[in-house]
Amino acid sequence: MSVNDLPPAAMAQAATPKPWYRHLYLQVLVAIGLGITLGHFAPETGEAMKPIGDAFIKLVKMIIAPVIFLTIVTGIAGMRDLAAVGRVAGKAFIYFFAFSTLALIVGMIVANVVRPGAGLNIDPATLDTTKVSEYADKAHDTTLTGFLMNIIPDTFVSALTSGSILQTLFVAILFGIGLALVGERGERVTSALEDVSVAVFKVVAILMKAAPIGAFGAMAFTIGAYGLGALANLAALVATFYLTSFLFVFIVLGLVARACGFSITKLISYLKAELLLVLGTSSSESALPSLIEKMERAGCPKSIVGLVVPTGYSFNLDGTNIYMTLAALFIAQACNVELSLGQQLLLLAVAMLSSKGAAGVTGAGFITLAATLSIVPTVPVAGMALILGIDRFMSECRSLTNFIGNAVATVVVSRWEGRLDRSQFDLAMAGKMPSVDQLPADAIPAE
Repeated sequence: MSVNDLPPAAMAQAATPKPWYRHLYLQVLVAIGLGITLGHFAPETGEAMKPIGDAFIKLVKMIIAPVIFLTIVTGIAGMRDLAAVGRVAGKAFIYFFAFSTLALIVGMIVANVVRPGAGLNIDPATLDTTKVSEYADKAHDTTLTGFLMNIIPDTFVSALTSGSILQTLFVAILFGIGLALVGERGERVTSALEDVSVAVFKVVAILMKAAPIGAFGAMAFTIGAYGLGALANLAALVATFYLTSFLFVFIVLGLVARACGFSITKLISYLKAELLLVLGTSSSESALPSLIEKMERAGCPKSIVGLVVPTGYSFNLDGTNIYMTLAALFIAQACNVELSLGQQLLLLAVAMLSSKGAAGVTGAGFITLAATLSIVPTVPVAGMALILGIDRFMSECRSLTNFIGNAVATVVVSRWEGRLDRSQFDLAMAGKMPSVDQLPADAIPAE
């Protein structure tokens, strides 16, 4: 049942405004403010809040695999036209490749124009690389072949327990295709899985009530452990990265949105609760189940949402790509390493490959940066020690940009396929859609 199929009385009841203090985005915003305050004025206490943030992220990760599996399986099985599945996947990857490349180029251009690392005159031999070596070791295993092999799970069931988004995606696509091919018996299984998905999304709604607590714990730890003073030391790089990401979202993605007939600011407003949760936890994975649910409720078909959102979390990382080239060139400039245009293009090509498979979790961008610099020896890996202290603060911006990029990609591919429910989408963008906790249990939008 879709929202538009609700009887008028139920729709009116669902659309009744909630008290201001019950809005999730306000609760998360207040929690972030309290976390910053605690971390700044009582750093040790703030650091002690780390288990709270970690526990919330673990709760969300617990439900990610079932959400992705059920969404993709029921979506593909419901399509029945397997050629359409391939067409959607093809369009999604064309979009991902184009905008991932564009994000890398934007980061490279900004680094050359602003030159945030110029004048630091750092000798790489004087840097403490003890902590950096940990990331470099992880990056050593980040090869293209290893990445492709890791998509295939050890067993069918382990794909749902390993925590790998791509393994879950791989198994779900295969199972969805299998159901689509077995006819009537497959329809019975699909119907049962749709009923299960209603319960799973209700669990998501329950878990999201703990979002303010998780955001408070994660932010208190970040400020307590790293301190606001860490930002002052490398303010030029942080400011450049945030400004570049801001311009990429509102100019590049804004133009894409306008070409597709919607407003990027209205989409961001629609997702404000999820964006604040990403900001508070520094992880776009914390809001993945909610993004899937909200894009479906905004009129994007379940089958397209199920393919584009999980895949985008590994292949459509606009924020991570901007960070990769910007940070790499910052390190080169700080260490007085002048790179030719050819060397910068090589760096860009390597970054394009090494960024694949970096899920939206804290530290993934730093690991892929280490992988890139390991392959391009001109830029010293030791220089990563310069930005280790502020990477956590840039992780938040990376995650926000990645999250918005995947929301835009979902709408674009849905419209590209001619399957975007425009009336439902316009209602969502106008803020007239009832929130998920106001809907009856069977009102989860379907195709």
